[in-house]
Amino acid sequence: MELARVGRKWRARLDARVKHLGLTQARWIALLQLRRSGPLSQRDLAEQIGVEGPTLVRLLDGLQQGGLIERTATHEDRRVKKIHLTASAYPLIEEITRISDALREELMESVPPEDLATAHRVLRLIGDRLERL
Repeated sequence: MELARVGRKWRARLDARVKHLGLTQARWIALLQLRRSGPLSQRDLAEQIGVEGPTLVRLLDGLQQGGLIERTATHEDRRVKKIHLTASAYPLIEEITRISDALREELMESVPPEDLATAHRVLRLIGDRLERL
């Protein structure tokens, strides 16, 4: 429960700090995920950011209208669309990253590095187990 509370509060705080960029939380999360993962199918992106297909379609429509993504058919299956970031998405992502990094530094300021390393190791272990299930 604590992990969920921290994640929710952290996203809300970051959302407030990037609000001036004109992006909803779902949109900036999708952009950051695409930067981390590279081009993804709509299904994979929906799974990775935790939204349902119809919700993702609306989200992607907005990002595409803003010139931030493109959807292209794959060679293997033309029904499957890969989502790619456009060049105009990168300056926006860099600004989100700068704001996110500043928030992270602020929140982690007095946490000993060895405690952060332990927390990270434990969360990665749990996450890896969950992925295997």
